[in-house]
Amino acid sequence: MRVKKKGVWFLTLLSLVAVIGVYYLFDRNPMPFDGITIFSDDTIEDTELGEAGSDATPVFAESYLFEELRMEMRNERSQQRELLTQKITSDDLTAEERNQAFDEMQVLTKRETAEAMLEMLIKDLGYEDAVVRTEDGAVKVSVIADELSAAQADQIVYTVKSEWEDSSTVSVDFKSGQ
Repeated sequence: MRVKKKGVWFLTLLSLVAVIGVYYLFDRNPMPFDGITIFSDDTIEDTELGEAGSDATPVFAESYLFEELRMEMRNERSQQRELLTQKITSDDLTAEERNQAFDEMQVLTKRETAEAMLEMLIKDLGYEDAVVRTEDGAVKVSVIADELSAAQADQIVYTVKSEWEDSSTVSVDFKSGQ
């Protein structure tokens, strides 16, 4: 029994590392800053500040909103994974119930991986950021774009349906990047 527990923990950790690795490997803009500037008297004099109303200054509020949403999803799924792990390692449940919990954990891992992959593919279509949420065949996609035409939404729906076979309903909404 001890070997099975270690195996389940190992597979869980490995799948989590894979999902996080894929996400961070393909995430083009993890932080809104390219680096850290340390200000001294010399650098303050050489620093030019942009105008308050200029369009050149990027707005990261929506991206932060997306990151917050991702964190909530990670926390929720982490709790689900913990409950499933407790079921799998429980001696009080039958082998069939433990197998069912293991299958649910595999489905959860598959969903997380698919969401990360879809986010990466949608960003590759030219969107600043995207969040994909899947639940019982329904896929909700949120993207940062100035405006979203019907053709762009159709392209996102097509990408989701071609990559995620379990998607029955796909909804797309956008948040303004300005």
